[in-house]
Amino acid sequence: MKKVYMVHGWGGSSEDNWFPWLTARLEEKGIKVKTFDMPDTDNPKIEEWVGHLRENIPSDEIDEQTYFIGHSIGCQTILRFLEKLHRDKKTGGCIFVAPFFKLLNQSPEELLIAHPWENTPIDFGRVLSHCDNFLAFFSDDDEEVSLEESNKFKEKLGAKVIIEKNKGHFDGEVQERILEETLKFL
Repeated sequence: MKKVYMVHGWGGSSEDNWFPWLTARLEEKGIKVKTFDMPDTDNPKIEEWVGHLRENIPSDEIDEQTYFIGHSIGCQTILRFLEKLHRDKKTGGCIFVAPFFKLLNQSPEELLIAHPWENTPIDFGRVLSHCDNFLAFFSDDDEEVSLEESNKFKEKLGAKVIIEKNKGHFDGEVQERILEETLKFL
């Protein structure tokens, strides 16, 4: 059975944005979905967020029927989780919505929180040893994530990139295109 683990973004929850809507649509298709409420969501820390996934996703359940969907900083959390997996684990793929390695337009307080996420290296070789199937959504008017980030996800992960028009940071409640592409991806 296919299973999807979803990780929300900074300041979010499992009940924000399109997560409940997408969860319901995927479950209607017989896909098992688990959406996390990440710890200290207003002050995300790499160790805590990755640790939360490690504590809540049994290693023996990870296989090629396992998929991940992340939004914003949730995408980095997934990458860093994959980087730490045991060598023999291979997943089905990852769908990233508004992912980033570098953010735009952050306040001084936000810059302090974002700094470790932007500056702690990721071993992409290890990530790719666990997952080599990536789909990434970007918007042409996202005020937090530059379209230049799309090139980084293509280069570093070989991600298929979809650029949407006027979706901002994908904070809306319904994202039909994400559902459509997710169903094709799975």
